[in-house]
Amino acid sequence: MRAAIHGALINVWTALPGIVQSFDAHALTVTVRPAIQGVVRRLDRETATVRTEAVELPLLGDVPVFFPRGGGCTLTFPVQKGDECVVVFASRCIDGWWQSGGVQRPMEPRRHDLSDGFAFIGPFSQQTKIKGIHTQAVQLRSDDGATYIELNPATQKIKMAAPGGLEVDAPTADFLGQVCVHALLTYLSGLSGRGGERATAVINGNLEIQNGQVSVNGKRIDDTHTHSGVEPGGGTSGPVA
Repeated sequence: MRAAIHGALINVWTALPGIVQSFDAHALTVTVRPAIQGVVRRLDRETATVRTEAVELPLLGDVPVFFPRGGGCTLTFPVQKGDECVVVFASRCIDGWWQSGGVQRPMEPRRHDLSDGFAFIGPFSQQTKIKGIHTQAVQLRSDDGATYIELNPATQKIKMAAPGGLEVDAPTADFLGQVCVHALLTYLSGLSGRGGERATAVINGNLEIQNGQVSVNGKRIDDTHTHSGVEPGGGTSGPVA
């Protein structure tokens, strides 16, 4: 009985680690090389003994890739040759579902077959594991840890690091709190604003205007402005003309 059960389970596939060989970004499928070899038993006719040997399992083709999604949103990431994954095998043929979606009848009677896998990208062997895992915060990060977006529930802060820069493509950006810039602030298409409760803009430090004009309430107050009612001596001239 035990031998019969063992023999039946040999052809039942549940899950295997694998290595991505190629990624089809249109079909969202990968070709995977199983990372665990199969073991076969062969009869040695000369010695009349049974010996076992390891053999490569066939490449798994057209394996659907799992990307977390729901509610009209999807988290995608690049899938490259050499990425490690886990392939989970369905208990029935998935061909009909994969082609048409919805609820389908199995097109083949196979069960737990190598042809019916789903690829979950992400597990690490000890040879490929990354370092510097943050144990207190959630991070979306590059493997080297240099670029990341971090959400910390303890500090209630979101932190970003982007050595290559940050680009935001949006018609407007609203900040409901104070904004503090620690380095050079550069703008290219003008600057406009209005006072809030204090209705006053305060600048501590020097203000230098190069190749431009300074106007207040329609009156120029730069190096080209003039005054009316100019008087000699220690008198006071009139307002800006």
